[in-house]
Amino acid sequence: STTTTTTTMTPTRTSSNSNGAAKPTPQSTPLTTTVAGAQPPHFKGAQNSPVVIEEFVDFQCGTCAAMGPIFNDITATYGSRIKFIFRNFPLTQIHPNAYDASVAAEAAGLQGKFWEMQNLLFQNQQRWSTAAGARTLFESYADTIGLDVEKFKADLSGMTAKQRVDADMQRGRSLNINSTPTILINNRPVTPQQMNSESLKQIIDGELAKMSDGQNQTAPASATKSPQSAAVNSSANAGNK
Repeated sequence: STTTTTTTMTPTRTSSNSNGAAKPTPQSTPLTTTVAGAQPPHFKGAQNSPVVIEEFVDFQCGTCAAMGPIFNDITATYGSRIKFIFRNFPLTQIHPNAYDASVAAEAAGLQGKFWEMQNLLFQNQQRWSTAAGARTLFESYADTIGLDVEKFKADLSGMTAKQRVDADMQRGRSLNINSTPTILINNRPVTPQQMNSESLKQIIDGELAKMSDGQNQTAPASATKSPQSAAVNSSANAGNK
């Protein structure tokens, strides 16, 4: 098992309601968990990047959908200088279709198109969130992104995709997470007020600067990626599309 150290937190949102009142996030005693989550996780960037961003997401959460394009931009900007990890955390008590949406994303991932399905789920959130036949919509999205639809249907009913969702949820619970989105940068929770592109980039740049001070080799955010870094990024993403 993998041991991860993070900090105890107060929920960043009230449930997953984007209108929920923000609560302060104390930087208290680090919490150690041996719950690794789905392995390997879906990630963008470099496997061994010193800056790790981990987002716990409910596909039916409006704020999570709003964060989607922001993280698409951040991962494109920083490339192999960061590792962005996606975690499923459907809040099933208030979002009845969220768990199935996560399973759909994982089923797409079994055919190498997790991120494409993620984007479609966010883009069409208002439609499938209230649909009685959400699964039929998920199957149409699978067809849109070029999946083998019959295999996708089988994977929706199979155990592999569900086990990955359950593993992510278990990791989240072990970290006392109960709201979405919850974002950790190098194990420290981001506050709701920081959940915007400018603030997130400032935090990331600060973490990169710490590495640069210690190693004198980490490039600033605006610097051109080295051929070696580009190769690492290409290799990492080849197995995590």
